[in-house]
Amino acid sequence: MSDSQLEEAYDYLDVIQVGARNMQNFEFLKTLAHVDKPILFKRGLMATIEEFMGALSYLQEAGKTNIILCERGIRGYDVETRNMLDIMAVPIIQQKTDLPIIVDVSHSTGRRDLLLPAAKVAKAVGANGIMMEVHPDPDHALSDAAQQINYDQLDQLGRDLWQD
Repeated sequence: MSDSQLEEAYDYLDVIQVGARNMQNFEFLKTLAHVDKPILFKRGLMATIEEFMGALSYLQEAGKTNIILCERGIRGYDVETRNMLDIMAVPIIQQKTDLPIIVDVSHSTGRRDLLLPAAKVAKAVGANGIMMEVHPDPDHALSDAAQQINYDQLDQLGRDLWQD
């Protein structure tokens, strides 16, 4: 993403997401440090926790505080999931910052059948929230269909997740 793209979309945004591939776009992070909208800051797919925290400092050094961190999985070697959910990153990052951290169970698994187990694990380690892709008809979604659920499945997932 670039400054000009941000400027063009700014008035339409409630939250600005810094995706995994822009986590180390340091010049862009310096720009974002001065915007008044919240930032959803995703960990890069090959970033260590130390690198994630280092990139975060580009936002925080300018006084930015309305930031939500997101563990979205890192690159693994197995082909069964889209990425590898580094679940222990959540409590480790919580030891390093008071910022909230959520887990993107859709991108970390790439599979709708794994969203509930991943959400349960995220809840168990104390994540501040869970992010997942929902679509009225996931099988016909234009992107990422395999990792999306529909509204009824979301309702059921919520009941299953919070019944404990």
